[in-house]
Amino acid sequence: MNVDEQRIQSLLDAMTLEEEVSLLAGADFWTTVPVDRLGIPAIRVSDGPNGARGGGTLTGGIAAACFPVGISLASTWNNELVAQIGEALAEEAHSKGARVLLGPTANIHRSPLNGRNFECYSEDPFLSARIACAYIAGLQRRGVGGTVKHYVGNESEFERHTISCEIDERALREIYLPPFEAAVREAGVWAIMAAYNKVNGVYASEHARLLLDVLKGEWRFDGVVMSDWFATQTTIEAASSGLDLEMPGPTKFRGARLAEAASSGEVSREAITDSARRVLRLIDRVGGFDDSTLAPEQAIDRPEHRALIRRAGAEGTVLLKNDGILPLDASTLRTIAVIGPNAATAQIMGGGSAQVNAHYRVSPLEGIAAAVGGRVPVGYEPGCTNHRLLPVLRGPLSVEYFATLDMSGPVVFREQRAEGELMWFQEIAPGIGGGDAAATFSARLAGQFAPEVSGEHHFGLASAGLSRLYLDGRLLVDNWDAWQPGDTFFGGGSQEAIGTVDLEARRVYDVTVEYAAQTRGRLGIKALHVGVLRPLGDGAIARAAQLAAASEVAVLCVGLSGEWDTEGRDRPHMDLVGRQNELVARIAAVNPRTIVVLQTGGPVSMPWLPQVRAVLQAWYPGQECGNTIADVLFGAVEPGGRLPLTFPVRLEDNPTYVNYPGENGRVRYGEGIFVGYRYYDKKLIEPLFPFGHGLSYTTFGYGDLRLSADHLLSGDQLTVRIDVTNTGRRTGQEVVQLYVRDDHAHLARPAKELKAFAKVLLAPGETRSVELPLDMRAVAYFDDARAAWVADAGTFEVLVGSSARDIRARAAFTLSNDWLEPLESVERTLVAAV
Repeated sequence: MNVDEQRIQSLLDAMTLEEEVSLLAGADFWTTVPVDRLGIPAIRVSDGPNGARGGGTLTGGIAAACFPVGISLASTWNNELVAQIGEALAEEAHSKGARVLLGPTANIHRSPLNGRNFECYSEDPFLSARIACAYIAGLQRRGVGGTVKHYVGNESEFERHTISCEIDERALREIYLPPFEAAVREAGVWAIMAAYNKVNGVYASEHARLLLDVLKGEWRFDGVVMSDWFATQTTIEAASSGLDLEMPGPTKFRGARLAEAASSGEVSREAITDSARRVLRLIDRVGGFDDSTLAPEQAIDRPEHRALIRRAGAEGTVLLKNDGILPLDASTLRTIAVIGPNAATAQIMGGGSAQVNAHYRVSPLEGIAAAVGGRVPVGYEPGCTNHRLLPVLRGPLSVEYFATLDMSGPVVFREQRAEGELMWFQEIAPGIGGGDAAATFSARLAGQFAPEVSGEHHFGLASAGLSRLYLDGRLLVDNWDAWQPGDTFFGGGSQEAIGTVDLEARRVYDVTVEYAAQTRGRLGIKALHVGVLRPLGDGAIARAAQLAAASEVAVLCVGLSGEWDTEGRDRPHMDLVGRQNELVARIAAVNPRTIVVLQTGGPVSMPWLPQVRAVLQAWYPGQECGNTIADVLFGAVEPGGRLPLTFPVRLEDNPTYVNYPGENGRVRYGEGIFVGYRYYDKKLIEPLFPFGHGLSYTTFGYGDLRLSADHLLSGDQLTVRIDVTNTGRRTGQEVVQLYVRDDHAHLARPAKELKAFAKVLLAPGETRSVELPLDMRAVAYFDDARAAWVADAGTFEVLVGSSARDIRARAAFTLSNDWLEPLESVERTLVAAV
């Protein structure tokens, strides 16, 4: 989008130092600071990558469309589809009055245990870059700024605010920087978010080499570098090192402190003006000068977005195993058992800042029942649980707010809540602290609970702040005097405190919860989770097995949830939590037609894999979850997904096993460039499922590989062509994957690296010629000794197939002379003129 640089320069010429500085920090949690004297408007930003939440908390606020998570989008391998989703997300952002969306997340799947893998795209930098660029292109075509994050090295949640990620230069250049480089140089992204962590000992938000030399220097990035929320650490270092915008507001490190530092010469006026220019440029790009209104938030449930979410969820669903049982034929089925903790619960998204208050949620049980339309009896049993915290207490709940910490004094505000999970970010409530999110307050929640059956029940409290729960006036859960620090609420909350009580069926019990905002932890989050559960006991698995034995087909819906796959916390292991592995084994033992539907944000171990007929990896596909899963199960659509990461057999096989999550404040990226499939190839380790794997309901044949040239000179381009034929009886999509091998390089290289791909739709018997381009960067490696990209003269092999372990065709070409592209050297003094 064209930028009116003349208008921006005129504004800068008219601005005082204080006015320039005011632009460099947020006004509040989501908006920038306006300069009314000069007609400079505020603009609003919004989380997150799979929906536009608006100003609401993670658990409430105005409803929004929930799209598939990042790993699901990457599993589509469909750039055009992802661009369409980007355009839809721009419409969603506009419905929340936002001009900038805080996404995409382009960090690398380094370890299977990263709690935020669901939000990222892939273990492979090329695939990550393609998906990120498509997302940004769609978003910015509609006038909403993308914010690629988190720059850089944010590959785990362990000690994420302080950990130093020790990454060698070659690994940075070949693995971790390419998605960000492509976002800047190819997609022209308008904003970048600096990560919480340190990189080689320096905080990412004040890393002059990464922000000034690489990002703004080599790559010529002309947009805004904003901090992650509360990630700014300093005044002078951050402002001098290329951090343009401190978020959120009100400012902690800028304002008068930065103006004083500029006046005294500790921060150059040129650095201040450059950052102000970038903020003004962003305002111009998103149309803020032409329309300065901060539009009210709306919940617009668009039918076209429903359809797009449903289609994208199916294209991202990966058929990991199928012995012919899928697709199911509803016209011939007599009975279906739908079993598992994720059957009647729609797991639509991961946890953390990516959460939205979805318009609706369709569970797998609902989707399957709708697909058979009453023609086939559908039985249901949960079998076991997979929660981390006790399931949230559903309302209605009345909430009374007090301007004190002990619920003394008058009630200053009352509201109704639908459930017992509350988070407060900005204004707490009318009458509390004048809109200051740091205000002192307490709250009393009151509701009722009527158990369905008699027996033991558990009530739980987790809180960032102090809390206690009374049942019929008796203290049952003490999370006040007995508060213990835990990892809830981004590390700012308590352990879950649980009380046990025997209840009578259908009797109504009064539930009262008291909360005081005495928060601990660096983010100052104020939050409360009230949970309740009747333990299922051993009989639940027995009942599930009984149902499965009496049914023709058993569909097992197992996996994780946004409590396990979440920002702020890594997964503890690679196993299905609770008794889910036992459940799968028991069901498979009594029903030979057992199908597993997995919903996770990354790999899990599958000890029961040989005993089941089919496995679908559905990820977290958004609000149409159950419909998407049913569409694939019954063959209304093809399972269009291919894995964007490797599934190891066991955790010990993964490349980070001895270097994760870190110790003494540091994590060593000791595997270097051998991330994901690169490592499994190097170590000759057989994965459970390889990178790029995914089955179809049809079959595909590959023809001969044809190269546009057998010999290349330095700087030449190469075109690879191959014919692909649908040899089956159904229309389907194949993902044609191109890898490059270089065995003669002066430095160690992986056995193969993904460098191109194409997704093709083919009717039965149809053949299509697929063209895949390669340039010099596609065959080069980074030589840190020479600070250059290098392709050594010699023979290269091109490998084309349907996964990293299923290569269908090969061909070779020769590079006649060395190719070298040195890094562009840019003086820091010139960066401000970019």
